[in-house]
Amino acid sequence: LTPPNGSSCDVFVYQRAAVVLFPIFYSVVFIISVCGNCLVLCVICQRKQKFNSTSIYLVNLALSDALFTLALPGRITYYIRHFDWPFGDLLCRLTTLLFFANTYAGIGFMTCISLDRYLAMVHPHRLQCLRSTKVVRRVCCLVWFLVSLEVSPLLFRSMLHVRGDKRTCMEYFNFEGSRYTPYLLLLACFISFCCPLTVIMACYARINLKLRDAAKKNSVTGRTSRNHRANTIILLILLTFVLCFSPYHLNIMQFMFRKISHQPTCEELTAFKISLQITVSLMNINCCLDPVIYFFAIKTYKKRVMSLFKDYLYTSAASSKATAENSSSNT
Repeated sequence: LTPPNGSSCDVFVYQRAAVVLFPIFYSVVFIISVCGNCLVLCVICQRKQKFNSTSIYLVNLALSDALFTLALPGRITYYIRHFDWPFGDLLCRLTTLLFFANTYAGIGFMTCISLDRYLAMVHPHRLQCLRSTKVVRRVCCLVWFLVSLEVSPLLFRSMLHVRGDKRTCMEYFNFEGSRYTPYLLLLACFISFCCPLTVIMACYARINLKLRDAAKKNSVTGRTSRNHRANTIILLILLTFVLCFSPYHLNIMQFMFRKISHQPTCEELTAFKISLQITVSLMNINCCLDPVIYFFAIKTYKKRVMSLFKDYLYTSAASSKATAENSSSNT
């Protein structure tokens, strides 16, 4: 990254804090993601009931998160080594691919779940053919195909950059490739972020109106647990979407608008680099929040989590009681 006068611009001014915070942050993300997403995959695969449309979308979302966790150990090692990537260019490209594949697969499947809940709640007697397992599987294949098409160029572009005696990985992108690059990135953000966000918000608003109308007409049918669960699911999706994906895409968009109007200064580049790292971290939290969606969407998963939690509390209480008894007997 170079400012207008052509001199080098050091965008690693935050390195001292990053080498401490990022390994801790991504280690926590790794543990939560592995536990939550592997558990939901095990629970769903053990179910004797047939998969419905929501379950299929959730399995694909969990699979996307599980694949993303494969990239985290390398990333943690990279930050521990003070921004020095020891695994070579190919693994750096694969790590970048998994990072962004998880992002856009997550966006795609969250949008599909929102549309699925919309069809189930607002049009329960129409367009149900779109919720058949055959159609849903094809939609999932289409989402994976589009995501692969979107992120595949990352495999053909080196993400390694030499910085002194160290090699950084996925630290920044070269926005100088073409004068059309800012416009292309703005278009990509509009298609892959703005449009899905609009769809999810519209689905949530329409479902809320439907539930309100049902509550006015019949207070009993308007308050069923099924309706409440559907509303909770799409609200969690909307909150996850806004919290995780909005900061990153809004950051990219504002920088691209700024770049179109003028060449950014070194201070602007540094601020963008710091905000980019923070918003990428927020974006990666989605694999920790997705298990919360599974908790409310899948009854079997909820029961399994509650059972594990109760077993843990029971074991902890028994252990504490035994420790207290031993202490009193020794006294």
